[in-house]
Amino acid sequence: MSKQTMSTHLPRAIAKKLQITGEQIKAARLRRNLTMEQIADRAQCSVLTVSKVEKGLPTVAMGTYLRVLYALQLADDIELLAKNDPLGRDLQDIALRKRASGSRRQ
Repeated sequence: MSKQTMSTHLPRAIAKKLQITGEQIKAARLRRNLTMEQIADRAQCSVLTVSKVEKGLPTVAMGTYLRVLYALQLADDIELLAKNDPLGRDLQDIALRKRASGSRRQ
């Protein structure tokens, strides 16, 4: 039985998203008619690691995910992460309004 550590214990929602990411990476590989061996060679990792990426396992380093995306010519997709951040923008706007109203006091 494997021991669960903090690095592998994820909330279900996050684990599911990681699994979906792995499935999408696998689908991209299959659409390109590439083998896991070809991707492993291009990503400079083992076939076992590519398999773990395609399963969405949290023990694989983010850099490895990026190398696999690069091997699939999808590396630019990483720039889409957190691109649309409505909550962050709302919080930023609130902070700006507080600063603007606070600077009027003298």
